[in-house]
Amino acid sequence: MPKYKTHRASAKRFKKTANGGLKSANAYTSHRFHGKTKKQRRQLRGTSMMNHTTLKTYTQLLSR
Repeated sequence: MPKYKTHRASAKRFKKTANGGLKSANAYTSHRFHGKTKKQRRQLRGTSMMNHTTLKTYTQLLSR
């Protein structure tokens, strides 16, 4: 039986935390900032934790 391979695209985008969660960069941060408020731009900086509904799917991709 061959070994599982990690999904490399997911490994580059998501980082696993110590408690088993996943953190990633926010969406809507690449362009068109003139349509966003200063508060929205400020809150989109940095990283955020992944929603628990999609956590299982992406955890399997990273642990293979």
